[in-house]
Amino acid sequence: MDTYTDRKHEIEVEQNDLTARYAAVRAQSESLCDPLAVEDFGVQPMNDASPPKWHLAHTSWFFETFLLKPFRSGYAVFHPRYEFLYNSYYIGVGDPYPRHRRGLLSRPTVREIFAYRRHVDEAMQNLLASNDAEVAAVIELGLNHEQQHQELLLTDVKYNLGHNPLYPAYREDLAGTEMAAENSKLTFSTFSAAKVWIGAEGGFCFDNELPRHQALVGAFALANRVITNGEYLEFIEDGGYERGALWLSDGWNWLLRLRSAAQQNLLCAPLYWLKRDERWLEYRLGGLAELEMAAPVSHVCYYEADAYARWAGYRLATEQEWETVARLTERTIGVVPDGNFVDNNRLHPLPSLPVGAGTKKTCRQLFGDVWEWTASPYTPYPAYRPPTGALGEYNGKFMSNQLVLRGGSCVTPRNHMRVSYRNFFYPQDRWQFSGIRLAYDL
Repeated sequence: MDTYTDRKHEIEVEQNDLTARYAAVRAQSESLCDPLAVEDFGVQPMNDASPPKWHLAHTSWFFETFLLKPFRSGYAVFHPRYEFLYNSYYIGVGDPYPRHRRGLLSRPTVREIFAYRRHVDEAMQNLLASNDAEVAAVIELGLNHEQQHQELLLTDVKYNLGHNPLYPAYREDLAGTEMAAENSKLTFSTFSAAKVWIGAEGGFCFDNELPRHQALVGAFALANRVITNGEYLEFIEDGGYERGALWLSDGWNWLLRLRSAAQQNLLCAPLYWLKRDERWLEYRLGGLAELEMAAPVSHVCYYEADAYARWAGYRLATEQEWETVARLTERTIGVVPDGNFVDNNRLHPLPSLPVGAGTKKTCRQLFGDVWEWTASPYTPYPAYRPPTGALGEYNGKFMSNQLVLRGGSCVTPRNHMRVSYRNFFYPQDRWQFSGIRLAYDL
């Protein structure tokens, strides 16, 4: 087979893969909405969250705005005002509808939003068959963007249902807990000082994972697993939320504001924890359940993670330390990012299993279960430049006042995760599945 024919075959395979991936990602977004009642689709439980129907529309808006309008000749928009309604923050394409008012719109209806998705999907078929490398690159970005919104959709739905006094289940089949027989003992693996490579190595990545660069990492130790509910409960019972010396100044002020807003009736605990008749419960996507002591603590903000680390006598890892260990683990034992992701269909962090005798000591739970707060501010890598045009607003404009999290969670798609992936949130945010891994200097 000559070179031209070889390349033609490669292009056909790539097109088929992209077409299948597009269909799978788009179908997954709608599948996540299957358990919802129509009343759930329009609820915006807080300013930082969005209604499910907004996620479904915005991800379609992305394909329409950045692919169909510029690359599909004669494309007719579904509705001219959707460009305004479903723009999230791209000033380069017009003024967005105010974020905090997304839940005030009863129209468009859910039926109309699904019709919008069908309209976009049908129009995308010609572009999916294109041999244009630029088009393929933007489609890949759009698919990864939609996967991010799939995760946000689940965490936003949990915030809605978890603040309903009825504590309804998102899915009844997720009810109950799976109690671990024992805790996996917390140990630490040590790593020598080294000059390491940080950033994406190849394949798709977001612009904030580039450019790949070298960084000097001092000698450190990293915990073999994330902190459990039981360990965090010890912090609570030892007065961790009452001891200002353990907290960053901004964190302590955040806690005081919460208490003031709650008129001193605030339960000082991770989001979704409840205490009834001296029993600790937790709201999960399957409803209320007994708090599983061996499971990873989740839904803690950076301030809580940092205070816990101080109380325990340790610190949080930097994102360079985390990536160093993840890269070493991947290369040493041949593990691609694997763990308890949304693909496992558990939608809740699971306990780390005890390591059997003779098993090589490794850092486990690096991927899945909970996003791990790092001590690193979300800033650009050396020599970073955002892409030109409106897509340059995707990440670069947010590189201020936020912290980096690593590793993915139980609601992250597995094929969305990689060693270099950088998530980022404000230090007070805790509606994501965020947890704690300890480190210390050698």
